[in-house]
Amino acid sequence: MFFHLYEGLSGYQLIGWLVVFVGLVVANELARRTKAGGIFFFGIVPLALTVYFIVINIGAKTFAANNPTIVEMNGWFHYAKLYAATAGCIGFMFLKYKWGKIGKVNWFKAFPFVIVAINILIAVGSDFESAIKGFAAAGSLSGGWWYSSEGVWLYGGWWNVLNGLAGIINIFCMTGWWGIYSSKKKQQDMLWPDMTWQFIIAYDVWNFAYTYLNLPNHSWYCGLALLLAPTFANTFWNKGGWIQNRANTLALWCMFAQVVPMFQNHSKFTVLPSLYVDPSKFAATFGGKMNPDLVLTAADANPQAQAIIAVAAIVINVVILCNIIKKAKAQNINPYKQEVFKGTRDYEEAMARAEEAA
Repeated sequence: MFFHLYEGLSGYQLIGWLVVFVGLVVANELARRTKAGGIFFFGIVPLALTVYFIVINIGAKTFAANNPTIVEMNGWFHYAKLYAATAGCIGFMFLKYKWGKIGKVNWFKAFPFVIVAINILIAVGSDFESAIKGFAAAGSLSGGWWYSSEGVWLYGGWWNVLNGLAGIINIFCMTGWWGIYSSKKKQQDMLWPDMTWQFIIAYDVWNFAYTYLNLPNHSWYCGLALLLAPTFANTFWNKGGWIQNRANTLALWCMFAQVVPMFQNHSKFTVLPSLYVDPSKFAATFGGKMNPDLVLTAADANPQAQAIIAVAAIVINVVILCNIIKKAKAQNINPYKQEVFKGTRDYEEAMARAEEAA
């Protein structure tokens, strides 16, 4: 089992997951289908939140001292992730609606690759950090406890090294960087047809491993629900639009998590992974932080699931990259300048939705 679904609370946890998944799918549809929807979710809402964040930070030592965002989510990383994801959404809107000069120039088509690669490298850095700190704690990469700046006990080891390498490989699994198109239907979507199911699976497995290893107390939601929402939409009705779906749902989730952190940190909906042998020992209190004074040993950890997921991530990414290299050689093309998956079902279904001229 990958997660602790507690007796008496499993109903809340399953309902919580379903609400997050459905909510993200629906919100993504509202954001992508019209300019007004996109401007509201990625323009007006972030501006309103910015005002809110400024006000509560001004009052952090007085009237907002016990504000959940201040207490639990006031680190730079959370704000950086929220605004970086939102910037991605806005950039994708410039591309699909061809706003201004920048939305029309050819070089800006590389923006999706750049923003995704940067986000992957940030995650890779987190994996390597955990491996290093686990090594410092245990004297080897067999597994060691360390307390993160987010107030979470993490168990770093060789699985972090494998997953960090998988993330680097995943960057090279993104092909056809310049093959970015607007959809025919009212320019609803920014399409990347060469980003087929092969990359999506490689990314989803790697990113789930990243959340499971580095954000374990959040991975039930930001791992499973958040990753499956854009993949679900891409599979059934928004072919070629996965990267737009991913950016939209990530930004929306970050906004929610920043304002309502207790939902996943310390409530009936909280779920911890099987890494924690005794989950009650690691339960977060108000403030969303685990007890930093715990004395932990290897007996408190069950890293089996971490190892399985990390091995799966690197194996899948290596296999996908090898297939890309094989296809590129067979077609005698550069897989990054040109599109590799022409002729495949996913690619052709996405291109059928695209404008002839991007």
